[in-house]
Amino acid sequence: MRRSLFIQGPISVAFISAQIRKHQFKTNIGAHQIFLGQVRADQTDHGKISGIEYTAYESMALECIKKIKEDLFEKYPIRCMHVYHSLGMVKTGGCSLFIFVSAAHSEAAYLACQELLARVKKELPIWGKEIVDKVGYQWKLNPANANVL
Repeated sequence: MRRSLFIQGPISVAFISAQIRKHQFKTNIGAHQIFLGQVRADQTDHGKISGIEYTAYESMALECIKKIKEDLFEKYPIRCMHVYHSLGMVKTGGCSLFIFVSAAHSEAAYLACQELLARVKKELPIWGKEIVDKVGYQWKLNPANANVL
């Protein structure tokens, strides 16, 4: 079983499908909530984004996600929770974040997934360097994690 938070490069459709397929035999689950974060080809003042290169303070991120998961399992009646984030280059259109939460009922899965997403954005020490056609790169600004490190 994969326990790591990080996946090198984009998160493939095959990987996402395999994770979902593993849950079809868990008959105490009645709801899944899935979030997929995809790299956009935004047009900025410095040019068009062609991808994002992700880096992280990996050991700190792993401790942080462990704490977040503990908090959410305590708060919500959920059965499973999985988070995967890309490291390295992800071109536009590629998936860089995969969150998968399962519960007996939809409300718990939905609420836990939403809170998990907000906390990942705010608390995890993961940074994105946007590859921009006119200037080479610029650091991705995410107001949710402006105070991390």
